Amino acid sequence: MTTNACDPKATLTRRQFLFLSGAALVTLATPKFLQGVPGAEALSLQQAGYPRTKVGQLSALKAGQPVAFQYPFDHPNCANFIYKLGVPAAGGIGPAQDVVAFNSLCPHQGGPLSGRLNTEHQVLGPCPLHLSTFDLTRHGMVISGHATEGLPQIVLELSGDDIYATGVMGLVYGFHNNLAEPNG
Repeated sequence: MTTNACDPKATLTRRQFLFLSGAALVTLATPKFLQGVPGAEALSLQQAGYPRTKVGQLSALKAGQPVAFQYPFDHPNCANFIYKLGVPAAGGIGPAQDVVAFNSLCPHQGGPLSGRLNTEHQVLGPCPLHLSTFDLTRHGMVISGHATEGLPQIVLELSGDDIYATGVMGLVYGFHNNLAEPNG
């Protein structure tokens, strides 16, 4: 007589597991599910509290000539550049949606990317450490090299001619949290 260590009454089949997992995901992804539930307000999305900082003027920008600024802190790793690309870009501001800003350190190992703008292809790089290159028209997406994350893009806002930084999409190299005050 053989005994089965897996009692079919006590286990889920792969089909049952996938069905229940999918049902759980749909339920959790449905905001209406939380309406009327006590404490549901605490489960809503939270927006990071980045400072709104003036970082430049639209009229002062020239295509292919980056303008440096510090954000969100005055720290070496928070060195950023505003670029007027001359072509529309994801997250771009201005009449042509061609003004973007990115952190100047490679997210792979912090290699300096300043001075490595290729205006013909609208890319930044290659990084001097491992040759990572980033597409500035597509949110700083990695297009070659060892980096696995895109460049942190600075969220820009236009008010008249003034350009304001209002957030960062992605983690700045060397930080565990973009809003945590850096040490020294």
